[in-house]
Amino acid sequence: MVAYFQLQPAESDLQQLADEYWQKTGEKEHELEKAAFEAGEAIRNGDYTLANLEAIVRWKSERVVQYLIANSNEKIRRVLAIAASPETSTEAAVKALLELHGVDIAVASAILAAIFPERYAVLDFRTLEALGHARHDVSFYKEYLDFCKRLAESNIVEPQKDLPAPTPLRTLDRALWEWSRSHLG
Repeated sequence: MVAYFQLQPAESDLQQLADEYWQKTGEKEHELEKAAFEAGEAIRNGDYTLANLEAIVRWKSERVVQYLIANSNEKIRRVLAIAASPETSTEAAVKALLELHGVDIAVASAILAAIFPERYAVLDFRTLEALGHARHDVSFYKEYLDFCKRLAESNIVEPQKDLPAPTPLRTLDRALWEWSRSHLG
């Protein structure tokens, strides 16, 4: 079955929505996002530690952080090495991350987006609402990611150069999230 996505906000509103997202989120959220993308860069550079994983997971879902300690350092290193390898497919990266206690599809997508913000988008209930959808599994995430990449590559949004992860894909994440927050509460 192929997922169908229908962009709810107008394409012409996406850049403004992404800017509003950053303006409306508080300083704590700004710091968490900055720390997450710094940790993602560290992981991309081979620093496969619980501390880096925790910084990303804290940004995505504070309540999940407590579950990370159930994973051994060896397991964290192995899984992050797979996820951070440029040669790893999306499916293999997500499946590896799902081996970690406390990591579901949404958290796995955030980890991947923090490591490779030019390749991955965050799967979130708000961004899904902005695309008229709400189903979560690995094949769905791949379809979601392909759709988001096509949108980002169509130059309807610009990288937000002064923000963490200044990529069109992350700008689109912010725009979709903000549309959901402002339209659906």
